[in-house]
Amino acid sequence: MRPIRREEPFPQLRKALTADCRCCRGLCCAALYRARTEGFPADLPPGRPCPHLDGEYRCAIHGQLTARGLHGCTAYDCLGAGQRAATSPADWRRDPEEKERLFARFLSLTALHQMLWYLAEAAALLPARSLWEGAQQLIGECWSLGEGDVPLDAALVERQRTRVNQLLRPAHELTLAAVGGRPSPRRSADCSGRQFRGAPLRGRDFSMSLLLGADLSGCDLWGSSFLGADLRGADLRGADLRGSIFLTPIQLGAARGDGQTRLPPFLSRPASWDPSPQHDGPR
Repeated sequence: MRPIRREEPFPQLRKALTADCRCCRGLCCAALYRARTEGFPADLPPGRPCPHLDGEYRCAIHGQLTARGLHGCTAYDCLGAGQRAATSPADWRRDPEEKERLFARFLSLTALHQMLWYLAEAAALLPARSLWEGAQQLIGECWSLGEGDVPLDAALVERQRTRVNQLLRPAHELTLAAVGGRPSPRRSADCSGRQFRGAPLRGRDFSMSLLLGADLSGCDLWGSSFLGADLRGADLRGADLRGSIFLTPIQLGAARGDGQTRLPPFLSRPASWDPSPQHDGPR
C-alpha cells in the first residue's frame, strides 16, 4: 500500500491547531449559536453563556456530557482558536466592549483555523505535491491575518476562504485520482442512513455529503475524501480511516467510533468514543 502523505510538514502548526481549553475562557460555551436539537444543553443565541459555564470558565458538567447525550458539546472543536483569542486579561463577563471584541475575534479565528487545518492537509498529500508551495503561502497568509487582537472584516475572511478553496479543490481531485477514485459529479450527496457496512470504499468522494447516521463500520476508506462532509451520528466502528483525506476533529467527534477505528497519525481518538471494540455482528 503506497503512502498517501509525506511526513508531517508543519508539526508546529498542527500543535497550534489543537484546542487547549485550559487557556481559553469558555468562548465556545458563549460566543456560538447552540440548539438543543443539535446536542447542546439549551437553545442559546450567540453571546449568551451556557448555564453550565462556571465562574472559572469551565464546564461544570464536562464529565457528564456523553451520558447526557450532549453530542454537540463533545463534537465541537475550535482547532485552537479559543486559546489564541483569549490573550487579554479583561473579563468579558463584566466588560461589554471586551465581550463584543473577544467573541468577534474568536469567530474570525475559528474560520481561519479551519482553513489552516485543510491547508496543512493539502500540503501533506503526496499526489498534490505540485500545490505544496501554494499551500505553504496560503498558510502564512492565514496565520498572519489572525495576528493582532482585533476581529477581522467578514468580507476579508470570505475572500481568503475563496482562495483557499481554489487550492483545496485540485488537491482533493489529484489525490482521488492517485488512489483510483474520481470526484463525484454532484457537489454533494445525501447518504444519510446508508448502509455501507464492510464495503470497500477506497477513493470514494464523500466531499460535502450528508452522512448523518450512515453505517461505515468496518469499511476500507483509504483515499476517500470527507472534505466538508457531515458525519453526525455516522458509525465508524472498525473502519480504516488511516488514508482518508480532509478529515477534521469535529467530524470525528460528531461520529461514533471504537478501539478498532484506525485514524491518520495527526488525529486523536475522541474521548467520547467507546475505547473497546464492538462485536455486534459480522464486519
